[in-house]
Amino acid sequence: MSAVALPLPPDRLVRLLAGFLREEASKAGFERLVVGVSGGIDSALALLLAVRALPPERVLALMMPYRTSSPNSVRHAEEVIALAGCPSEALDISPMVDAFRQVADCEDPLRLGNKMARERMALLYDRAMRDRALVVGTSNKTELLLGYSTRWGDGAHDLNPLGDLYKSQVRLLAAELGCPRTILDKPPSADLVPGQTDEQDLGLSYDEADRILHYLVDLGGRPERAADALGIDRQTVRVVVRRVVRSQFKRMPPIICKVQARTIGIDFRFPRDWGV
Repeated sequence: MSAVALPLPPDRLVRLLAGFLREEASKAGFERLVVGVSGGIDSALALLLAVRALPPERVLALMMPYRTSSPNSVRHAEEVIALAGCPSEALDISPMVDAFRQVADCEDPLRLGNKMARERMALLYDRAMRDRALVVGTSNKTELLLGYSTRWGDGAHDLNPLGDLYKSQVRLLAAELGCPRTILDKPPSADLVPGQTDEQDLGLSYDEADRILHYLVDLGGRPERAADALGIDRQTVRVVVRRVVRSQFKRMPPIICKVQARTIGIDFRFPRDWGV
């Protein structure tokens, strides 16, 4: 059973998320979308929503494996692209990452993982510029709240249809849209290091994290009451709260020092009705 239920009936939620992509792209003057497809459940759902927002021929699915990426990741990405029925490209990021590895004298798996994530986003934005498209984000609410993303890497996007859905909700909705079982059932992984899984990195299961985050964020529960209310170990609750607090900077736009009357990102938003 899912840790956190869907906030709306599946059909209504799909219409809402696809409509969000379609309407926001139109407001910004774009008619195409680009989605990075990894073979994981988040990018699979983002792609399936994108092809419901726009005609599939106007959505590009981009696969960007590294030489150590699991063959299953590529195979699963191809499965969901076939289901979506949209154009796709495969670009190997190994030459760029290996050049960095040599120039920066870097063997740190975390730094290399961040570099891979940023190289992928650079390619997504290059294709977006070439095709006059917007980049669709694939980070879910659990990842964003826990800071489990790379700034200017997988955490970057123009539009994000998944950012208010917890991981367990992503799994539910992806199943409703016919996402292949091979993707639904496999352990979530960034596939940056062979054998790595998200839950190993986080030190807790996504279901536990989702229940805690939903209680604290959406239901307004107090951290000191969460363990008893949810039947979860107090240390696990402390780990989640600490991650949310310490990763706040990742959820903020770049901060500008205020020196004038109206400052971008603080008290000024460009009115759409200023049209020329």
